[in-house]
Amino acid sequence: MPIRAERLALDIEAIGKCTHAPGAGADRPTFSAAWREARDYCLAEAERAGCQWRVGAAGNVHIRPAGLDWSHRAWLSGSHIDSVPHGGDFDGVVGVVAALEVLRAAHEDGRRDLPLEGIIFAEEEGTTFGLGMLGSRGWAGTLDAAALAALRNRDGKTYWEAGADHGAAAARLAAERLGPGGYAGLIELHIEQGPAMWNRDQRVALVTAIAGRRQYAVALQGVSNHAGSTGMNDRHDALAGAAEVISAVECLPDLLGDHAVATVGRIVAEPNAVNVISARAEFTIDLRAPDDHSLELGDERIRALVAAAAARRGLRVELRQTESLPAVRLDAAVADRVRGAASRLGMAPLPEAVSGALHDAAILAALVPTVMLFVASRDGISHNPAEFSRIDDVAAATRLLAEVVASLPESTTG
Repeated sequence: MPIRAERLALDIEAIGKCTHAPGAGADRPTFSAAWREARDYCLAEAERAGCQWRVGAAGNVHIRPAGLDWSHRAWLSGSHIDSVPHGGDFDGVVGVVAALEVLRAAHEDGRRDLPLEGIIFAEEEGTTFGLGMLGSRGWAGTLDAAALAALRNRDGKTYWEAGADHGAAAARLAAERLGPGGYAGLIELHIEQGPAMWNRDQRVALVTAIAGRRQYAVALQGVSNHAGSTGMNDRHDALAGAAEVISAVECLPDLLGDHAVATVGRIVAEPNAVNVISARAEFTIDLRAPDDHSLELGDERIRALVAAAAARRGLRVELRQTESLPAVRLDAAVADRVRGAASRLGMAPLPEAVSGALHDAAILAALVPTVMLFVASRDGISHNPAEFSRIDDVAAATRLLAEVVASLPESTTG
């Protein structure tokens, strides 16, 4: 199947133009006009390649060759086209256009029944409705119709209200739930969103695990007082307590092993005045690690750090875990199939990686044998208009994808 790099470049450019912020990066909230324009571009290309398509109840778009019945087992590949505000042109889009290009190449090669289903997942980023991977969670059944109905976008519309004109339908969600055994495997192609591959001049990597995530909302309550007349030993400074915890959180990954990271991304202090000791500090903690044991250790340490800082300064503590997603070890058999395909294409040995970012692949991995492919991100920049990956790298990963999905595993062909 002839994979054409120039066609992939045109796809990425065309989707990049579908934005609410021309000249300021990709801005495509799920179910917005820009998102719909990008989706319709992909569907027009799919139809030109002789494909059929449908929208699932959760709002995900499914694309198959016309000669492949919807009841037949297939590989699954794709990603998302929604973006963070003022994001980049490659995040998610690369995985969508790679699957599209394999379907086009098969059509040009006279292959009308390639066992591949392309997918465009709805609302991966989480910036539209306040929670990520909604399309995959809804399809997998980890969020039900009521949970999705409780989420609203900035216009006050629920997931179902916003998605109604785009094919999402709460009434069909339970009946269309993804079950195990329906697909031979999922291969999600994505940019790395980190600097490791670029720094090592690695073009394509096999992702064998996706880090789990724990997120926390922390509030420290102290006493507001005069900055000039209150001695240092007489203070109950909430902001100073927060600073103590934040400094310790930055060092925490050193205790948890390779690929662990911890971030405080948001902080609010009250009364936030130059000459007033802070009475309250609220902040978030994001902890990620490639195994659940490290996450558990990190959880214990975070709680101890917060409690100790509060006790030293006479502060009250509110600590709430807002999210807990387990680490995901991806499928060994599909990984071996990817390694074999890489060897046939002269790409072996294929570098291997752990994804620190979460993806729709992490949600479906419990139901579908799953791996990911990464392409390098220049300087590790992502969620930024400067985001860039080499088209030759995208094309190489797409050729690898095409080699893997050219046929079904022997055990599933009967």
